[in-house]
Amino acid sequence: MNIGALYRLTKPGVTYGNLITTFAGYLFAANGAVEWSVFLGLTLGTWAVIASACVINNYLDQDIDAVMTRTQKRPLLTGEVTPRQALIFGMLLGVAGVVLLAVLTNYWVVGAGLFGWIVYVWLYGALGKRRSVHGTLVGAVSGAVPIWAGWLAVNPGIDIVGILLFLVIFFWQMPEFYAISIFRKDEYAKASVPVSAVVRGVPATVRQIVIYTVLTVMSTLALIVSPLTSWTMTTILSIVCAVWLYVVLQGLFMKNTVRWAKKEFHTALIFLVVFCVAISINPYFP
Repeated sequence: MNIGALYRLTKPGVTYGNLITTFAGYLFAANGAVEWSVFLGLTLGTWAVIASACVINNYLDQDIDAVMTRTQKRPLLTGEVTPRQALIFGMLLGVAGVVLLAVLTNYWVVGAGLFGWIVYVWLYGALGKRRSVHGTLVGAVSGAVPIWAGWLAVNPGIDIVGILLFLVIFFWQMPEFYAISIFRKDEYAKASVPVSAVVRGVPATVRQIVIYTVLTVMSTLALIVSPLTSWTMTTILSIVCAVWLYVVLQGLFMKNTVRWAKKEFHTALIFLVVFCVAISINPYFP
């Protein structure tokens, strides 16, 4: 059995990217009072649940991956891992993750993890992305669960701050993935995946990017309602929001939309990193 190939099936970039938001949600909620056993359980359990979803998604996406250039060397297509091995590995990861979350965190976190897994694997991977331009919206729901899980590990239950954290990441994903749909439009069209740029066209997708960026900014700045939010954090986030908005609005006037989409994509990543760092170290800001 190829351990390295199995690890690649977990989509490390996706898995660790989501884990960063989990850390941020937890550290913001903990406000400097970190319970290390909870943090460890949250980290390992969330990693395993997300990795499980990614492995199963690899299994389901074999037909699409075989067509798209950037995915043709994934382990299931090269034969490094058999479909049966992938399924067993994915399910074992899922079970291990849920057990860790149940033992070391709380049942709100377990529920969030299961919800995110089901949405990503079935509602998005097996159904949404193949059938509708709105598949990206469905996928964004699962992508916003990790930061909420981090918050829930400290504050079990539904509250306005947890909802806002969820919305920030939910809305943020749309400009990010719509940008990808622009500069990888031909690949998605070849694979018959109905992403926005293929179905709606590039100009309409640019307008969607503007709308969802504004919604992300509004959700981000609304975090001022939390008594945990410092003025320093608010200032930092206001600056990075302004920079991102400036780049996004340029898309309404740019002729080279592919070049702009790549710039917007990288700017959105910078926003996410700054956002996660700012809310993580917020307790130490004046």
